[in-house]
Order: sequence, then structure tokens, then C-alpha cells
Amino acid sequence: MAILPNTEKQGGPAQIGGWQKEMARRRYQKGSIRKRGKRNPVWELQWWEDYIKDDGSIGRRRRSATLGPVSELTLREARKLAEDRLRPVNQGRLVPQSTMKFRDFVERYFVPLFFPTLKRSTQKRYRQTLDSHLLPAFGKYRLCDIGTVDLQRFVLQKMESGLGWETADHFRNLVSKLFEMAKKWNYYSGDNPASGVSLPEKRPVREKHILQPDQIPCLLALLKEPVRTMVLLGILTGMRVGEILGLRRKDVNFASGQIRVEQAYYRGLFGSPKTKGSRRTLPLPEVLVSPLARICEHATQAGEDDLVFQTRSGTPFSDTNLLHRHLKPAGRKLGMPWLSWHTLRRTHATLLRAAGASLRDAQAQLGHSKMSTTLEVYTLPIPAHLREAVEKLSRLVTNGDESGQFAEEAPTVTLQIQ
Repeated sequence: MAILPNTEKQGGPAQIGGWQKEMARRRYQKGSIRKRGKRNPVWELQWWEDYIKDDGSIGRRRRSATLGPVSELTLREARKLAEDRLRPVNQGRLVPQSTMKFRDFVERYFVPLFFPTLKRSTQKRYRQTLDSHLLPAFGKYRLCDIGTVDLQRFVLQKMESGLGWETADHFRNLVSKLFEMAKKWNYYSGDNPASGVSLPEKRPVREKHILQPDQIPCLLALLKEPVRTMVLLGILTGMRVGEILGLRRKDVNFASGQIRVEQAYYRGLFGSPKTKGSRRTLPLPEVLVSPLARICEHATQAGEDDLVFQTRSGTPFSDTNLLHRHLKPAGRKLGMPWLSWHTLRRTHATLLRAAGASLRDAQAQLGHSKMSTTLEVYTLPIPAHLREAVEKLSRLVTNGDESGQFAEEAPTVTLQIQ
């Protein structure tokens, strides 16, 4: 994918601070006009342009542009064109552009300075996306030469190659964050090119599944402790697998019947939960009291800071090992090859709503920052409940008359035009 350099990209209204603090007072430029060439001479305009150096400071460089052939333009006409060409410069509407390349900014600034603020799982995903997709596509280009059209073409090509909508959205969000940080750190001064990228209508790539209520006992019967209690904990509380693996004894209060989610364990590292809303206190279902108490009693250590679920050596379990050695085999035996840790959270969200909990309660239970995530991503319809609702509607409309005649006492629907 070729990206044409664009050294005359205009920014928005000038902002106070950043690169402007380092700029000298802007001077009115008329530019220098000269003839260039002997056989077919042209009028050439030269002027000074500010730019952002690789270290973030402001420099000045000589720029030139061809105005037109001498045979077609007089000197007066060439000066008029030069005045039009330099008007954005003299009015301060051209902001300095960075000469830094995309790859250099990623390796020298974005990864060392921004990655430490992210969760380890997010760092790993961002690094894979950069190495496999973004750096091969944009690494050799300057930040100022990457435009919205280039990014639009990039994400559409990726979707045509078979990648899903969520992946394309992830590409757009990561590039947007990268340019946001570049502008914040004064290595880029234009508008964020990713903000104008549009994606096609979202279509699900794979079907989402939940455990039906009659499938849950069958699954638990195939699992051994402590995996059985882990799975039951995920279904009944909606905790993430990292939160389950990072659960400590002091976080389980049997007297008050509550579980505090204070940390998570991911691939060898303890840390805070995924989002701000993930730090939460959950009700402890009575059915979980006995199995959790037994697991705590049989654990290797006896301290309050020790993990509830731990290996024989007292170390945390691996979520991938548990998935492939226990969850997946049990799922295949029951005809559910799609079973995963994430299925448990989706099952909890769906059954919680079916049990009468409000959407706000479900959001708090799952620890989501946005209510839309709870509703659109985690809550699925239950066929039996849908059928029951439709049958109720049918009886309301027809009053049980199989001929389809509307009941006289059926409610009248009115439409008020305002």
C-alpha cells in the first residue's frame, strides 16, 4: 500500500502550548521567486517552514514549490500565486509537521512510555498487533504522511483478507491512541487521522454461546475439584478467570456472605482488575459456601493472604492449562466444543437478567465500565423465555381463541401524533 507524502497538510486552529511555546515569532513571508531550468524554465517559489525534529524541538528548513512555466506566467502572476500559496503560512494555519517515522515513534516512545500504563494482557495484544500488522504497513512512513484515507484502505483490506469487525476496530483504536500520544508529546501536530476511519456494518463472525440451565449440572458432574468450584464461581458470580485465580482467603467473607474482587492474576503476574469498575464486592451464594470453605481448609498454606485456588506447591493455576486440560475436554463430551472461561461470564449475565436483575445490577456484578457492554456483548436471549413471552402475548391478543379472532377485551393501541 503506497502512501503519498503530504508535506502541506493543514491542521486545525492553533492551540496554546506544546510546540508553539518553542516557536519564534512568526514573520510575514513573501518568499523568493526564481527561474529554474534552461530549456523549459519554470517559476520556483522558496520559503521557510517550521517542522518538528526527532527530539521534539522545532527547526526551520527551506522549502520550494513550482508555480508554473515561465512561458505561461508573468512574474506578476507568479507573485500572485506565491502570495496565495504562502497565505496559510502567514496566517498561522499551517502547523509544524514531524519528520519522525511511524516505526521510530513506536519503538522509541510509544512502547517504552505508554505500555507501562497498560495491563499486561493489553500490552501483549498491542505488541502483537504492532509487529504483525501496523509496523509492516506504516513503519517506513512519517507520521505526517499517514492520512485518514491510508488508514481507511488498510482496515478494509484487512477485513477483505478475512479478519473480523472487532479486529478492524482494534486496529483503528490502537492507531488513534498512538497518534493521540504523539500529539500529546509534541511529536505530531495535525488532526488524528484515525478519527475519520469508518467501518462497515458489524456482523458477528462466530456465534456466541451460553450454558443453558439444564447443561450446567452435567458440566459440573464431569469436573473435579478445584476446577468444579472455579466453574461454579464463574457462573454464579460472573468473575473473570483472572479474578478467580487471584482470589485470596481474606477476600472471601463467609460471615457476611461477600466476595471482594481486589486483584487478578494473568500469565504469571498479579495486578489490579481490568477496569475501575472491576474492583467490586459481590454476594456469595449459599451453594458456594461449603465448597469454598473445604478448599480453603485443604490448601497448602493457612494465611489470610494466601490464594483460595492454588497448586500443590502453593502457586497460582494457569488459566490456559485449566482450559485445555479440563474445560475443553468436558465441553467436547457434552457436545459443547465452544466452552471457554468467557462462556461462564456470558452465561452469568444472561441468567442474571432472566432471573429479574436490572441491567444496572448486571453491569455492577460483571464489573463493566459501560452498560452497553453488558447488554450488547454478554446478554443473550434464552429460547425458552422467548417462547414463553410470545405465548403470553398471543393469549393477550387472541384471548386463547385458536381461530385468531381478537378478543373484545383486548387492549386498544392508540397512536398520538404530537
